[in-house]
Amino acid sequence: MAVLVLSVLILSCFSAIPFTHADSGMIGVNYGRIADNLPAAEKVVELLKSQGINRVKLFDTDKTVLTALANSGIKVVVSLPNENLTAAAADQSYTDNWVQENVKKYTPATDIEAIAVGNEVFVDPKNTTKYLVAAMTNVQSSLVKFNLDESVKISSPIALSALANSYPPSAGSFKPDLIEPVIKPMLDLLRKTSSHLMVNAYPFFAYAANADKIPLDYALFKENAGNVDPGNGLKYNSLFDAQIDAVFAAMAAVGFNDVKLVVTETGWPSAGDENEIGAGSANAAAYNGGLVKRVLTGNGTPLKPNEPLHVYLFALFNENQKTGPTSERNYGLFYPNENKVYDVPFSTTVTPVSDSKVKVPVKTPSHVGQTWCVANAKTTKEKLQEALDYACGEGGADCRPIQKGATCYDPESLEAHASYAFNSYYQKNSRGVGTCDFGGAAYVVSQSPKYGKCEFPTGH
Repeated sequence: MAVLVLSVLILSCFSAIPFTHADSGMIGVNYGRIADNLPAAEKVVELLKSQGINRVKLFDTDKTVLTALANSGIKVVVSLPNENLTAAAADQSYTDNWVQENVKKYTPATDIEAIAVGNEVFVDPKNTTKYLVAAMTNVQSSLVKFNLDESVKISSPIALSALANSYPPSAGSFKPDLIEPVIKPMLDLLRKTSSHLMVNAYPFFAYAANADKIPLDYALFKENAGNVDPGNGLKYNSLFDAQIDAVFAAMAAVGFNDVKLVVTETGWPSAGDENEIGAGSANAAAYNGGLVKRVLTGNGTPLKPNEPLHVYLFALFNENQKTGPTSERNYGLFYPNENKVYDVPFSTTVTPVSDSKVKVPVKTPSHVGQTWCVANAKTTKEKLQEALDYACGEGGADCRPIQKGATCYDPESLEAHASYAFNSYYQKNSRGVGTCDFGGAAYVVSQSPKYGKCEFPTGH
């Protein structure tokens, strides 16, 4: 889906303290650059570092970006674009030069750890599939030549369209015409180099095309009845897990059950055209939030329960120059001015008292008078509690006054405590656009809230 993207692998995005549980998965964020209004590369690196991000994936070898990443402490994945595959497959000297100029030249200042050779090559309209394995092999040989093969891995992201069948997951299989010429030799190379297969998976597309058959809650990681695979009896509670296990099953069917997998793209658009069923900010927040929670628990899929998931969300910013339907320009977690499109908690740990979080500065105030943020009493208790946990935890709100014995503990009600926390978050973020929403659990008021004797601040 993304051609020029910088993906960011983080241990605990939006937190100054990395999530370092040994058995947890890792969450990444794709940073797409198909826009004319994004911050400069140096500013983006500052943003990534402020969020505790320590891995980056670049879908080209842009000199400005690679230079900006030097001495940043961020590990980098670069890419050889599809248009270079023909030359890379034909001539070892080409890949020798490419590796020297685009990898070795920048190390060790820029910590390059992997190369993605092409992107979704099987659906490339220029029909470059036949060159992929030869190009990957030559790149690997060049890495060996420059003594980089131990530190730099190779792979190539594939789309789910590479599968001939994905349902039920146990029947997952690759398209027959791809198996012998490209799938088997590629997986063999990944096995020999201890590299992961990169996969781009979008449950949104499957749901939008089959909304009459797929329950929305199943696609959004919400509570649902689940779906039992008749082939092996495993129960699936999310479409995402089912899609990933279909790929695992397909690899096993061709003799590569031991190759690991990383999801290089997945996401949900916050806006779309009328016929793009399911697009919207609430669903995007539910999908990405549910996925982050799902990944950071450390559990694998039903088929591979002991292998933590490594996933890159798409995308960091909305990109105004992408072509296609409206959704293509609305996958971002942030607007180009760094305001959040919606809130997604990027940690499984919740701290009741937290005033040390590093946050993205919100630059555009949405209200200039005295305004406050309060809880929406019509929201379910579960949703209010979830939003309260985020505000007091990763959100960085000052929740000390609502602790037992403190000034705003009374009245002891979820609505009152949530209102205080939401308002603290809202004021700390300069009453910025989108900072008083919490997925519909909060709204802005122009009169001071009244909860017992508690006074709500109007600024920090």
